[in-house]
Amino acid sequence: MTVSNNDKPLRIAIIGGGIAGVTLLLALLKHTSRQIIIPHLYEATPEFSEIGAGIAFGSNSIRAMELIDSDLAAAYNQHATFQPDTGAFEKKLWSSYRMGMDGRGPPSNNLKAGDYLHEVHAAIARSSVHRARFLEAMTALLPPEGGYVSFGKRLVSIEEGEDGVTVHFADGTSVSVDAVLGCDGIKSRVRQILLEGEEAANAVFTGKYAYRGLIPMDEAVAALGEYTARNNHFHWGYGGHLLTFPIEHGRTMNVVAFRTKHNGVWEHGQQWVLPGNKKQMLQDFEGWGPDVRAILSLMRNADIWAMFEHAPASTYHRRGRICLVGDAAHASTPHQGAGAGMAVEDVFVLSRLLGEVKKKSDLERAFVAYDAVRRPRTQQLVRTSRDAGMLYECQKEGVWDDVAKIREDLDMRMRWIWDLDVEQHLQDALDVFNATACE
Repeated sequence: MTVSNNDKPLRIAIIGGGIAGVTLLLALLKHTSRQIIIPHLYEATPEFSEIGAGIAFGSNSIRAMELIDSDLAAAYNQHATFQPDTGAFEKKLWSSYRMGMDGRGPPSNNLKAGDYLHEVHAAIARSSVHRARFLEAMTALLPPEGGYVSFGKRLVSIEEGEDGVTVHFADGTSVSVDAVLGCDGIKSRVRQILLEGEEAANAVFTGKYAYRGLIPMDEAVAALGEYTARNNHFHWGYGGHLLTFPIEHGRTMNVVAFRTKHNGVWEHGQQWVLPGNKKQMLQDFEGWGPDVRAILSLMRNADIWAMFEHAPASTYHRRGRICLVGDAAHASTPHQGAGAGMAVEDVFVLSRLLGEVKKKSDLERAFVAYDAVRRPRTQQLVRTSRDAGMLYECQKEGVWDDVAKIREDLDMRMRWIWDLDVEQHLQDALDVFNATACE
């Protein structure tokens, strides 16, 4: 079997050891032969780590996770918190929406703070997990003999040559590989290199920021009651909204309180996370309803997070040498709870395509096929997620605070994400991969 020009395995460098990078490493170890592909992950920090707390996964990404590795899905299930599920399709709650402040009156919205606005249901009940706990469980699945991960390797540059690429790190070391897979997140250096000179090379501020924090569940229940504390809720408002959901098997309430920045400018440069400022947070939500005020008063360490996203990239790959995955390709705002799930979908498709690789020239075919099916879907998420943030804060043109239009929008908003047939999606990519062999 021909593997490369020198009959040597193809060396693949995965840049970034977050959820996308570790999932990709696990998938390549599972679905590719070491005689053909040898993956190695390079992480900038001294150890695996994740910032932030809760992330959600829908039925689409959970199915992709199961197809990547049943042990990975089991690790997720072990650490995930599932919302109460009565077993009937129409009763499986994804999100509940309430007014977080008083509406502005007739004719469209005369609801008061705390009033029911809408509910969205899904084929499976919503589940969420603490980022750090999930990453710990994932890294525990790596082969015990090790040798697939290097820490303290911050990417500086990528030098493309005739036979492959040389990756240069900030510690002065370099490594020669056949291809680089950028899983290095929203501030991706791989993306900057791939898209150098394009506006889309760097993330842009969306005009919104959020306070993020945690509340012990017993305190949340005492202040809000069982139903509000233990389920996923959006508290709706004008120029802001607040999201809560349980994590850590229901022991903790995760809170994200969003606000629109009126001047639309982030003045803190590359510092996208600022220390908590509870006084400012309470001022930002002054005049909101009692549930919102109670949640904010209980929040621990309410760090301030700027909401950035990626403009559409012209491509996710180049010449079979570089390819972007996860947030490095399509960082979105979190308003639809689907960013991490899209990264898992990326990994499912790309790892299976790389499993079809038999020689070096097949790498470009794999990347072309991946780009063909993943770029349209993931860039749609970036657009619709930003749109959702406008909707939740009564800023969406044509909808504003009209309750009937809001409910109609919410009923349809998530379906295209959840209803993906992931096996057919992979087959579409394989069809592109196989068609390029005939060109």
